[in-house]
Amino acid sequence: MFVLTVDQRKSRTAADLVEAAMTALNRDPGRPLRLAFDRTAGDEMQAATESAATAVGIGLELAASGHWSVGIGVGGVREPLPSNTRAAAGEAFERARAAVTAAKTAPGNIAVSGASPLAGQAEAVLQLVAAVTRKRSKLSAEAGLLISEGLTQQEAASRLGISQQAVSSRLHSGLWHECRRAAEVGVVLLEGADA
Repeated sequence: MFVLTVDQRKSRTAADLVEAAMTALNRDPGRPLRLAFDRTAGDEMQAATESAATAVGIGLELAASGHWSVGIGVGGVREPLPSNTRAAAGEAFERARAAVTAAKTAPGNIAVSGASPLAGQAEAVLQLVAAVTRKRSKLSAEAGLLISEGLTQQEAASRLGISQQAVSSRLHSGLWHECRRAAEVGVVLLEGADA
């Protein structure tokens, strides 16, 4: 099982983003959650999933935004699961707590904790992807998000009012393809850490 504990960064000086983030994440049918995101403290939320791809996708999205510190805990949970995350317990929840604390000062503000050495390897990959994602230019991010939505480069170019070559250049400078492949490696490593 994978538990995400997510803490809003600079919450004392910024608007509360937790409610809007929880609503958006809990409504996404493409990301199966065993326990939906729930506020566990003032500026913190937590969820559980059996899908490494879901944990990586959500973790990278939130960490790369710069607004969140993300901890991913890998391990067992006490079954049966309760109806909300605040009442849940087990190794994955304990490890997620340790990971979110580490994420506050980690590269890319993402950390992974699990018993297997593969958890540490997954953490290294995810930190790299999150750090690269944060350094992208606005133009590169704009093109990459359209490609991530399933548009072709030609369709993205048409939507942005630029050439297909310009879209390709933006994807190249933002290391979009490399980051996508690295995130896939992170998923495989997390799956191995939970085996």
